[in-house]
Parts: sequence; structure tokens; C-alpha cells
Amino acid sequence: MTLILKVDPLNPEIDKIREAAKYIKLGGIVAFPTETVYGLGGDAYNPEAAIKVFKAKNRPMDNPLIVHIADLNQLFDVAKDIPDIVLDMAQKVWPGPLTFILKKTDKVPKETTGGLDTVAVRMPAHPIALQLIRESGVPIAAPSANLATKPSPTKAEHVIADLNGKVDVIIDGGDTFFGVESTIINMTVNPPVLLRPGPFTLEELHQFLPEIVIPEQLIKGGEFTVALAPGMKYRHYAPSKKLLLVENYSIFKDVVKLLRSKYKVAVLCTTEDFKDFEEPRIILGSRENLYEIAKNLFDSFRKLDRLDVDMGVMEGVPEKGIGFAIMNRARKASGFSIIKTLDDVKKYVEI
Repeated sequence: MTLILKVDPLNPEIDKIREAAKYIKLGGIVAFPTETVYGLGGDAYNPEAAIKVFKAKNRPMDNPLIVHIADLNQLFDVAKDIPDIVLDMAQKVWPGPLTFILKKTDKVPKETTGGLDTVAVRMPAHPIALQLIRESGVPIAAPSANLATKPSPTKAEHVIADLNGKVDVIIDGGDTFFGVESTIINMTVNPPVLLRPGPFTLEELHQFLPEIVIPEQLIKGGEFTVALAPGMKYRHYAPSKKLLLVENYSIFKDVVKLLRSKYKVAVLCTTEDFKDFEEPRIILGSRENLYEIAKNLFDSFRKLDRLDVDMGVMEGVPEKGIGFAIMNRARKASGFSIIKTLDDVKKYVEI
């Protein structure tokens, strides 16, 4: 049976946090909010706890977990040979949605790192997450708190739908702040490599790392063969319903019209275009506020699954700022079913 604790996200009740931390100390697993998405965590030093996380999510064991810390001293417990630039960046941007891939110490078991000699580590910018780590007395290894392949959870109700009865505790801290997972950069190579775009934007990264490499997979789409970090190798973020992503905004209405001539189609569109389409419609947010779209993205995918439709078709957004992360998640959610011309529609459905 899962214990559900409703906690104030800005002023967490210490007694409730300590109740959840008890389970971490005993090798249990707890779902909790971060500023990005909800995480499902256990003691990062406990291999059995890591295995419980993988099993609860049905997650492949070679897909590493992110180790969450609450102060900079813990970084030296989990990582070694830390480049000076990482320490400089950490002091300036942590707590925050930026994850570093570093060489792991022997304290971190291979179960936590997906069998790798590297560790993904970050300090979350959420009062509940930080307090839970402190009260647990150990770093917490946590991927997103959803069943593998499902859209990441940005509300407690998402976590409850996926994991109630499969985990020890779910902390209900309301909606997360950003709605897409942290930015991940590999700092074990020179120059560093961006592995996953996120709320810490490419523009912000360039201020610290002007030489950072952007892999072709993040630009053109495609999967990595080795998962150095979450979200690289396996199908992620996806609704169960077929999803088509229209990257050419100028033909979006024509694509919807063509698809609706034969299928029941839900339109995932911006606030600006909402009035142009009949139901079923799902508002992503405003093109003028991409952070709003990021916050709503995964919830929109879950709404799509609840509709009686054959598929969804989503309007793409500009790849500036957090828009790069939005489009990365949308491409993966669509299984790279990307439409740039009207003829592309025939690649994915019979017309």
C-alpha cells in the first residue's frame, strides 16, 4: 500500500518529510516533486533500492538514474576527477535543472548508474526535494516517477495513476515548476557534450561552455546506442495514442484538415490557434510563453490518451530557449513521426 502525503511545496511540513525519509533510510522508494518533473527515488548508495526503482517503473536496467544531492559536499561523495568548470558552474547555477555526467566514486553502485563508470548528478531547486535529501541523510537516485515510456509526471495525479501500489510513498507537492526534465551535459569529455536539452537552455550553457557539442541526434532526431544519461536510448515521454508532429507551422491547418478527412484527430495547438480548430482540442499554451508550453506538455500527452480519438497532431514551436527541449520531447513522443510537407503525412498514416 502506498502512503500519499500532501505537502506544501514552498514550506514543506518537516514531520511529513521525515516520515517519507524514513522509507528512504530503510531502502524503500519515494516519489517526490522537483522543479522539473516528479522523481521516484531511493538511497543512491543502496543497490537494492536502485533495483526497486527500475522494477517499479519497468525501466531497462542499463538506463542510468540521476543522483540528486542537497549540498555541494555531497558532489565529492558521488563523483571524482571533477573539472574546475563544473565546480564553478555548480556554485552559480545549483540548485537548478542542470545535470552533469561525471566519473563516479566507488560509493555509487553500478545498479544506480546503469552499469556505467559515470554518474549523472544534480541539485534540484525544489524545497521538498532538497528537504527530503537532507532528512534522508544520503543522495537520492531518481528518474522520473512514471511507468517507463509514459509521459513524465508533472502533477501528483500523474504519479498516482502510474505508481500507486508500486511504491512506498508519494509526496503530493502540486504541479512542478518547469514541466520538462533537466538539461544533461557530459563533462567527462572535452569539449563537453549536450546529452539532453532542458530548462537550462543552450543559450545559457554557451555562457559557460561556448565550445559545447550538440550531437546530430538532438538536431535531426534519432536515438543514441548507449544511454549515458536518461532519455537518450529508449522511447520516452510518449502517449499511447499515435502522435504526429508538424514542424512546418505554415501547413499545420492543412495537415489537420487532411487527417480529419479520414480519422478522429485531437489537435494539440497553441493558445493563438485554438479558435481555428473544432474539438477535440488540447491547448499547449502560448507561443509567446514557451515556458507555459513546457509546463503543459506532458499533461497534454496524458490528456490525449484519455480522448476517444485515433491520433493526435501537434503544432511545433520555435527551437529557441526552452523550445529546444520541448521539440526534443515532442519528437521522441511522436516516435519521430515528423511532418514538414503535406506529402509527409502519407509516411505515417493511410490517406
